[in-house]
Amino acid sequence: MDALEPGTPPPAILVMNRAGLGTGRRIARLLPGATLHAPAGRAEGAAGEGIETVEPAAALPAWFTAERPIVGLCASGILIRLLAPSLGDKATEPPVLAVAPDGGSVVPLLGGHRGANRLARTLADALGGHAAITTGSEAVAGVALDDPPAGWRLENPGDHKAFAARLLDGAEVRVEGMAPPAFDPLGQGGAAETPLTLAFGEAAAPGGPDRLVYRPATLALGVGCARSAEAAELDRLVMETLGEVGLPEAAIAGVFSLDLKEDEPAVEALAARLGVPVRVFGAARLEAETPRLAEPSEAVFREVGCHGVAEAAALAAAGPDGALVVTKRKSLSATCAVARAPAPIDPLTIGRARGRLSIVGTGPGAPAWRTPAAEAAVAAATDLVGYGLYLDLLGPLAAGKRRHARPLGEEIARARLALDLAAEGRRVALVSSGDPGIYAMASLVYELLDADPPEAWRRVAVETVPGISALQAAAARVGAPLGHDFCAVSLSDLLTPWTAIESRLRAAADGDFVVALYNPVSARRRVALDAAAAILGARRPPDTPVVLARSLGRPDETIRIIDLAELTADHADMLTVVLVGSSRTRRVARRHGGAWVYTPRGYPTGASAKPEEREQGPLSA
Repeated sequence: MDALEPGTPPPAILVMNRAGLGTGRRIARLLPGATLHAPAGRAEGAAGEGIETVEPAAALPAWFTAERPIVGLCASGILIRLLAPSLGDKATEPPVLAVAPDGGSVVPLLGGHRGANRLARTLADALGGHAAITTGSEAVAGVALDDPPAGWRLENPGDHKAFAARLLDGAEVRVEGMAPPAFDPLGQGGAAETPLTLAFGEAAAPGGPDRLVYRPATLALGVGCARSAEAAELDRLVMETLGEVGLPEAAIAGVFSLDLKEDEPAVEALAARLGVPVRVFGAARLEAETPRLAEPSEAVFREVGCHGVAEAAALAAAGPDGALVVTKRKSLSATCAVARAPAPIDPLTIGRARGRLSIVGTGPGAPAWRTPAAEAAVAAATDLVGYGLYLDLLGPLAAGKRRHARPLGEEIARARLALDLAAEGRRVALVSSGDPGIYAMASLVYELLDADPPEAWRRVAVETVPGISALQAAAARVGAPLGHDFCAVSLSDLLTPWTAIESRLRAAADGDFVVALYNPVSARRRVALDAAAAILGARRPPDTPVVLARSLGRPDETIRIIDLAELTADHADMLTVVLVGSSRTRRVARRHGGAWVYTPRGYPTGASAKPEEREQGPLSA
């Protein structure tokens, strides 16, 4: 289904009650990659049926921030109230639709500039309902003037508001040039004195408040540059070239180059300014275009394995029926060329994108503890790599992705696989629980990149997406034990000698840090936690609070608070994080049993404290 633009993150469908479940499932089948969600207890009987339970007040803003299209099987008011604090630039907001439980009405609330109206019509047609389009200019013209069909771009979107205002006041419209079928209801031609004009074509005259100009995306821009060329130089070369031959920027479908140039900042900056994707080809594919090159070069062949980069990339993108309209132009460190295709180019089907690796932390386990950035990275991924349990915890968010599960103990293999997949041009999420930079996969990836890696790995775009760590989640469950200085120590001696671990424990004890102990006990290793308890217990009171947090955020979660004097290996396993308080950590009895645990910062809190003293503290607190 082409209701959504290529590259759009998978939609999130929220079913608020059992009545809308059937319609929600129908919509999910219509939208590839869509995930189904329901509030806990609101869609009884749906658990285990591919539906993830969420807290709407947290999930909706997270999806919106991640630019995921949202379809709510609920009243419009629910979506409006929960998303209102997140609203900003209407040009960047994703589609948000409210759908009646029976599918009879489909209301696009937000994202009209990002395809919401088109999606509403598509769903209404499939469900046998009515698309309640309220966008003024679209209601009058019958087509979204600021959201043209795929393959066309509005050259002067800044003039749309003034144009739409006159249209709503009753001004007539004429169509100039060969418009795409979506504009057929407006008719062709019209009197020259008609106040408003919609102009179509590469050669159409510039636009203005009374004239919207649409360009067909038929131009392929091929570029090349020296390593670390200045972005301004490549941009200037392209703009001067287009200006000399009279080609409009809005007709450029994409920026195309050799795969060796995929990580060049100048190429990425040019594409970002033009608002088009970067797509690359291997040297063998570009070499196949040699017979069509205007200026083949033996020197270029010796350097990169093909007789041309800019011309060959433009021709490869334009296809066998395309032709060069601008032969290679050169500056000191950059080249460009332009080819024209006989029909609009879909750049996402040509060549490949630069590979991307997101090292993602999904939190301790509960969906509510996944950050919007982590959800966005997983949603955008084509491939997921990780320990099988961590991938399973993603639930419906992992639907439609290629899964590459590897067991515990194969961390290096996981990291290598993720880099290999990304080097093929895929969007990969390497999934860790908690935070990926804390006893997890991020440091291993960067270590591999530091150890003379394959050239293809070096060109991958790598990012670390933080998550809520186990120590943070454990602390939050019981109060604020990390309220003052703290440290973390892993008790696993698989990668660190026990002598080093013991030395760090003694230093932590001497410094009176709150200590988070990771990997406290395994089937093979039972003495480490006892030893840690002895080292810390020698330097702080026996009744020091110890928090034992197991399977955080999961159905079998348990939280216990004991005294340090009681701590033994029998209290923990590999799913447990242990927080050992400092000598200043305190317990506060709860009214109905149990206790809070906190470590005071040292703020003056007594009644005699001056107001400025009670409020003081570092800005980062």
